[in-house]
Amino acid sequence: MQVHITGRHVEITDGIREHVYDKVERTLIDFPRVEDVRIVLELQKLMHSAEVLVQGKNIHVEGKSSSENMYTSIDEALDKAERQLHKLREKMQAHHHHPEK
Repeated sequence: MQVHITGRHVEITDGIREHVYDKVERTLIDFPRVEDVRIVLELQKLMHSAEVLVQGKNIHVEGKSSSENMYTSIDEALDKAERQLHKLREKMQAHHHHPEK
């Protein structure tokens, strides 16, 4: 799994980079089909925004969040993406077999 971090108007410090890598490893370890994770961090005035794009085989999920704290924005965006992945996985695994009448 590849993780790409991009900063718009914000410097990516080692602390932010480590937080992102740790959080991505913990949240997306249950999804082996995920190949690429792109995280875009942005600072506009006092609002910190985080956007997470998760891609893989037949997978495309986005999570966005804004708050006054960069770490909170990252956590919320990854949580949204994780919820979407769980929903997508359950939809793929749901087998609605109707017996013939």
